[in-house]
Amino acid sequence: MEEPKWYVMYTASRSEKKVADRLVEKGLEVYLPMIEELRQWSDRKKKVKRAMFNGYVFVKTIRNQLWECLQVPGAVKFVHFSGQHATVREEDLEIIKRIVDTGVSVESDGSTIDPGQKVKVIGGPLQHMTGEVIEKGNQDYFLIRIPGIYQNLLISVPRKFLEVTA
Repeated sequence: MEEPKWYVMYTASRSEKKVADRLVEKGLEVYLPMIEELRQWSDRKKKVKRAMFNGYVFVKTIRNQLWECLQVPGAVKFVHFSGQHATVREEDLEIIKRIVDTGVSVESDGSTIDPGQKVKVIGGPLQHMTGEVIEKGNQDYFLIRIPGIYQNLLISVPRKFLEVTA
């Protein structure tokens, strides 16, 4: 019997939550990382939750059930790279969950970023994580690549908590 894997589903615009809920109703294991941000309107400010990765939902299933998952309203397709369905390792999802749980400021970036210096976080809530650093303005950002969906997470980490590694 085939071992279930985490597949990457692409959804219609702003349909991530609805798709995730409908997949859960079908009895599937789904992960939709949500982040909270402060939104400014002309008359007020409000904290709102939004999907960390616009248009993406992670579904744990077997390959034979992918078509069934796509029957959910709002589901568009499964992400492919080089003719294969994109999958994400359990360890990568655990890193995303840990980042969401810490509540640190997160910005998702799908663009290609040239590799920078490899670093290890030596303090704070993300201690022991490793990744790459890129500079953006006058701040240092910690970068984690999620290879299954070619997404990068840019996380603001104070320079004092970063140690350069080989």
